[in-house]
Amino acid sequence: MEISISENASGCRIAIYPGSFDPVTNGHLDLIERGSRMFDRLIVSILRNESKQPLFSVEERMEMLAEVVKHFRNVEVDSFDGLLVDYAHEKGASVLVRGIRAVSDYEYELQMALMNRRLRPEIETVFLMAGEAFSFLSSRMVKEVIGLGGNIHGMVPEPIEARLKNRILEKG
Repeated sequence: MEISISENASGCRIAIYPGSFDPVTNGHLDLIERGSRMFDRLIVSILRNESKQPLFSVEERMEMLAEVVKHFRNVEVDSFDGLLVDYAHEKGASVLVRGIRAVSDYEYELQMALMNRRLRPEIETVFLMAGEAFSFLSSRMVKEVIGLGGNIHGMVPEPIEARLKNRILEKG
């Protein structure tokens, strides 16, 4: 069986890489870099979820993402609310990119992918395995480590590390 990643009307393969990115980690950047090579256009998009208590606002996360992806010519930063597949459809995307670190991620992501396929069968989900160096890394763990005074150097881009330290100090 052949899987085809369709192009939109302009002949462009567009993918969406959704997430909370609170904060963006080097694991996220690894997936962004790899996704940018696979697709003509990669939209890194932050889900606006008011029920969560993020460390950074959506606007701050968009700013941070834009800063660390600016050297990728085909990557843009955006945000959305509502159903991801509806957002992808509006953007002309035919692929959702999701990162997998462990089997536990796969179980959750598989359920989401199957639901998304049920809602919009024309949109595929592509799973990218986390790079070995980042397979343990999550935004939640980074916030926990820095909040307890640990060293997060190498886990997040340098400008993000500085902003995280400042935010944690502000929160006291």
